[in-house]
Amino acid sequence: MNLNRTGRVGALCWVAAAPIFLVANLITGLRWREPTYSWAIHNISDLGNAHCGMWDTTRPRYVCSPWHPLMNAATLVTAVLLAAGLLLTWQLLGRGVVARSAQSLLLLATGGYALAALYPADVNENLHVLGAFLIMGLGNVGLFLAGFAPETTPLGQRRRLTLVAGLVALVGTVLFAAQQGLGIGLGGMERVAVLPFPLWACCLGVLLAETHPLRRDLAVSARA
Repeated sequence: MNLNRTGRVGALCWVAAAPIFLVANLITGLRWREPTYSWAIHNISDLGNAHCGMWDTTRPRYVCSPWHPLMNAATLVTAVLLAAGLLLTWQLLGRGVVARSAQSLLLLATGGYALAALYPADVNENLHVLGAFLIMGLGNVGLFLAGFAPETTPLGQRRRLTLVAGLVALVGTVLFAAQQGLGIGLGGMERVAVLPFPLWACCLGVLLAETHPLRRDLAVSARA
């Protein structure tokens, strides 16, 4: 695959997104005191809640996240990086209805990250839930759909990685919506639904970034 400079920047944006998001989850969670933060019990959204108090009538829990600005800022940065990665690699990942539909749905998912960051659940629950739907609903459909891109496209060449990520994400979404934790808690199941997209993007970004434009140019010159 001929990766131009723009595409390489996009790939590097993808590489950076997941680590930023995961590190923010870890650091923000470690700042909780009473109660301590649990990846099995608490939702990702709890890390971004702006106020302390009881939260969620269906699954009541006390939420108090002292470093919520860090989590929300990191989530917004994640949204920007994922969107930039998609847009900068848009022409490189392939053409056709399947590829373009997958890319469009994943781009909507990046908007979901932005909504979740800008509107914490305890500030504007409706917009926050919309963001979650874009991520776990449309985004995960797009991720799974990307696995069916033609084999001649870069997306199709990573079919196994993409299909596994998409299938895990969709199963996690269905189980989380059904309130089934299956031993890892609902917080854990939410992560099964949310994390495949940024982790897939990170892996794909690494694979794409392995193309070295300088070496390619030297090879072309040598053949000439």
